[in-house]
This record gives sequence, C-alpha cells and structure tokens, in this order.
Amino acid sequence: MVPDPPAPASPTAPPGQLLQLLGVSFGIAGAVGGTIGAGILRTPGLVAAQLGQPILIMAVWLIGGLYALLGANVLAELGASLPLAGGWAVHARRAFGPGVGFAVGWTDWIGHCVGIAWVAVTIGEVVDDLLPATWQAQLPLGEQGIAVAVLVLLALIQRLGLRAAGTSQNVLSLVKALAFLGLVVACFSLQPDPTRLANLPTAVLPTPSAADLAIGVVLALQAVITTYDGWHSPLYFAEEFEAPERDLPRSLIGGVLAVLVLYGLINLAMLRVLPVPQLAASNLAVADAAAALFGAAGRQGITVLALVSLVGLINASIMAAPRVLYGLARDGMITPALARVNAGGTPSTALLLTTLASVALVLTGSFSLLLGMAAFLYVALYLSGFSALLSLRWREPDAARPYRAWGSPWSVLIVLAGSLAFLLGALLSDPGGSLWALALIAASLPLRPWLGGSAQESPP
Repeated sequence: MVPDPPAPASPTAPPGQLLQLLGVSFGIAGAVGGTIGAGILRTPGLVAAQLGQPILIMAVWLIGGLYALLGANVLAELGASLPLAGGWAVHARRAFGPGVGFAVGWTDWIGHCVGIAWVAVTIGEVVDDLLPATWQAQLPLGEQGIAVAVLVLLALIQRLGLRAAGTSQNVLSLVKALAFLGLVVACFSLQPDPTRLANLPTAVLPTPSAADLAIGVVLALQAVITTYDGWHSPLYFAEEFEAPERDLPRSLIGGVLAVLVLYGLINLAMLRVLPVPQLAASNLAVADAAAALFGAAGRQGITVLALVSLVGLINASIMAAPRVLYGLARDGMITPALARVNAGGTPSTALLLTTLASVALVLTGSFSLLLGMAAFLYVALYLSGFSALLSLRWREPDAARPYRAWGSPWSVLIVLAGSLAFLLGALLSDPGGSLWALALIAASLPLRPWLGGSAQESPP
C-alpha cells in the first residue's frame, strides 16, 4: 500500500497548517468562478456554426453539462473519502503510487499557470480597450503591464489568507452570475432592433451530410466540454472545508448544476435574439446579441461583463494552484519548502512560485503552445481521477466513503469513456498539441528528483 498522507488540519491546528473555514457557499462560488470565463462569450457561435439547428445546439450544451455533472458525482466520492489538498494528485497517488501522483500534480499545476497567464493577458487586452487612447500610450509594458499588475494584486489578496481569498471569490462569482442573468432577462424581455441585426454578419449554412454532422457534433462537444472546464474547482480546497464529507459533494454537484442552468439560459437567450445563421457567424455571440438590443452601449457592457468574468476565473485559479504544490510537498513528492503556510492559511511559498511562473509566461508569451495543449491536459486529469476511483473501489472496498457516486460503476464508466473519446478526438484533430501535451506529462519523470521529492515508490 502507498502510505496515507497526513490527516487534514483542524481549525485549531498549529501555525503552518491549512485552516478549515470554508462552506458550501464558497464551494459553489468556486465552481462558478472557476468555470465561467470568456468561453461562454465565444462558444455559442462556434457550436451554432458546427450544428446549425437550435435543437442540436441545445442538446450539445445539455450533454456537456451532464458529462460535467457525472464527473462531479465521481469526484465527490473521491474528495469526500480523501479530503486533502493537492487536487487530482491526491487520488492518483493513493491509487497508483507517488510517481503517477507527481505526474498528475505537475500536469495540474502547469495547466493552472498556463491558464492564469492566458486569462491575465486577456484581461490586459480588455482593460486596454476600455482605456482612453492617451492613457494607453502611458502604460508601462502596455497590455502585459496590466496583466502583471492584475496577477500581483490578486496574489496579494490571496496572501492575506483564506478568509480574504474566499470572500473575494464569493463576491466575484455573485456579481458574474447576476450580470449574466440580467443579460438573459434583457434578451427575453426586449426585441432586437432589425437595423442592428441587419448589420451583423450572416453565415451560409448548407445542409450537412450525416458524416459532416457527426464530425460537427464531435467538434461542438469538444468546445462545450472545454467551456465547462473548471467544474472541479472545489476539489482543490477539500482540506479547508469545515465538513468536507458533506460540503464538498454539495459544492461540486451544486456548482455544476448552477453552471448548467446558466449556460442553458444564455444559449436560449442567444437563440431568442440572433437567428441561427447570424449566431453561427459570430465570434462573440453575447456581444452581438447585446449590440442588437442596446447598440454600441450593449457591446461596451459585454466588455465589462467579460472583464468581471475573467477576474473571477483568474482569482479562482490563483487560489487553487498553490494548493496543488502544497499537497505535493506535504506528501513528500517535492521539496518541503513549498508546504509552508502563513498565519492566514495560505501556502505562501507555493503562491509565490505560482505567481512568478505565471508572470514569466505573461512576459515571455511562451504559454501560447501550452495553451493549445490545455484541453488535452485538463481531460487527462479527469481521466486520472475516474481511473483512480475504479482502482480504489476494487482495492479498498471497505474504505470509508461518506459519499458514494450514484450509478457507479456505470456512471464512472460513462465519463471514463467520454474522456477517452475526447482525448482520441483531440489527438486526431490536433496531433501536434496532443503529442506535446503527452511530452509535458512525461517530463515529470526526470523533474521529480530535481524538485526534491522524497516519497518512495511502492506498489499501490
């Protein structure tokens, strides 16, 4: 057996331990904040271009949501059984040993840093567009300077401690959800201006063959599943819930349901305002819908909404990534220095390393290749978790499981098959990015000793 990691810290634990202060409200806010970003602003148009029929468009969004819901159901069992910091690596280590655990944790942390850098750069671009031209010329480093400033500011908030970080995430997620709901209400309450609609681009949608439609469904599902990515965000704070065996499953499943409903309403709203050919031609469907309702002011409002969404997304990622390093360090898979926690309950050294790595990616722009690999890496993480559950169910049938995934093993096998199909599709559609992703995972083998890991391999 792989030795069990140390037990989670209690709220009265000595300094240097994580604090157990979080509840379901934070968990759902973390799921919403970690999922809803720029993707939902762009993806409706991509899906409409592939499918061209409202019923198929809504069906694909529902299937993507059900995939995430089944995944949350599986992850709820793992998280409630092993409520420890470290993300997906915790379960991979328990099921398959320290080598696999480190590879999963390394992949998870790198993926977070890439995502943080990309979102920070996007925030820089959005803010730069909102500023007057005279201000833009005076900004040091331009959009990159804004991105770095946002990263540092959010990292400083995280360094204040778990209470400040959790409150900031709750507020950002609430504002984001209310803003999107306000847009949905406007789409159903108001009529688009025909003149404004006529000025929007229109796509020609030929009748596809059965083969073309099948390919379109696969490509649309890939885009939708990527847009749902982030539903697992509460997992990274498993050790910091007051009652993880109860609160973590509710957070994971409640968060996915909230996002599923919100995404469904947004897509229905887009179809209410934009004819399908115009939706299919739109690179930023939500902005075009707002422009059809409110003109230039509507498009400007969507820019602000995008900014709020991105800040909430990056805040959740900056909060989660250090806890991956903390878990690896605490379990002896990398240097113990990264397991240091300040008085506020923040893994401070891991936060510093995450911030520096993300800033370096922003300044060098070297995350562009990694970004193309991100979807493959994220689904590979899902696959590690689903496989770990099957392994642990078989090897540890009598282990305490405060929550048991409903429909198991079939629900697990469905999401496992879905993940494998997604990875196969990514390998066929983007072989270069997929092979680079596999190379990045393989790079964990020589890196582990260099990073100071001490946990010894043993049979699972």
